[in-house]
Amino acid sequence: MPDNLKLQLRCHPNQLVLSCQSSQARLAVAMSHSHSHDGAAHSHSHAAADHGHTHEILDGPGSYPRPVGSGKTALMLALCKHLRTRFSIAAVTNDIFTREDCEFLTKNNALPAERIVAVETGGCPHAAVREDISVNLMTLTNLHHKFNTDLLLIESGGDNLAANYSRELADFIIYVIDVAGGDKIPRKGGPGITQSDLLVVNKIDLAEAVGADLSVMDRDSRRMREGGPTIFAVVKSDQGVDAIVDLILSAWKASGARQACKDKFEPTLME
Repeated sequence: MPDNLKLQLRCHPNQLVLSCQSSQARLAVAMSHSHSHDGAAHSHSHAAADHGHTHEILDGPGSYPRPVGSGKTALMLALCKHLRTRFSIAAVTNDIFTREDCEFLTKNNALPAERIVAVETGGCPHAAVREDISVNLMTLTNLHHKFNTDLLLIESGGDNLAANYSRELADFIIYVIDVAGGDKIPRKGGPGITQSDLLVVNKIDLAEAVGADLSVMDRDSRRMREGGPTIFAVVKSDQGVDAIVDLILSAWKASGARQACKDKFEPTLME
């Protein structure tokens, strides 16, 4: 089952939005999820220019969309806890008709409640992070202006292997899958698998129970992503989260945004 986490770099030249494509100094992380249907998902190769993920950031330390239940909200929580003491951050969740993910993050004290905003997307949640990003972009912009954020996190709703974030909304995309979907998921492909900046294979502690072969998932992930980074994790117990954070910060540094941020101001700690 796959999920996306993406970083955004659009609202202000001094904000840490984690982008590997821009030298601006802000970072937004976006996350989404999906599932596959037999025969619906497909794999294909891309020319270098078609690749959504970058390889240059692999020189730095470290090595995240999946379907509902893959662990993307748990990853949002973990990232907030790991980053909130060093940076000013805020989070946006996307749900179809509820505020459940937003309420989960608030209940678990991921961030102060005013720094977590829910977007209710209606019946087509993927359009809100791909075709019509206006509501999400405005929400992120407002959060940045209100809190002078260094880092923005955004999580998608919905369930579709073919879904991915618009690069106009997010600069760094983490796609999350879990082993419960079977070891076939990586080789089924789809934009989340092949084009995300980071693939996270979550809940690896359940692999034996569900009959998933992690070595097969590792092999197929490497092949489908042509060397793009993949992290095997148990997010709930914090296994692999440090590596995910390291890769995010490494990508930020490689983009030039970190230095630009330092030149303008010192990181603002959470209140």
